[in-house]
Amino acid sequence: MAPPSTPTVQDHVALAEIELCGELMIAASATDGERLSADRIDEVLNVSNVSVPDAD
Repeated sequence: MAPPSTPTVQDHVALAEIELCGELMIAASATDGERLSADRIDEVLNVSNVSVPDAD
């Protein structure tokens, strides 16, 4: 008897997070220091200065 086929599920958010983690690992391995600076992390993640609203 053949095993039941299972549907392929893709979680696009999870895949995007995995890709971003990979980009950070590549950048970290290429850096001379021990850590990436916050500015370098923002650059790798393609994040600009985002203002967070106050939690009043």
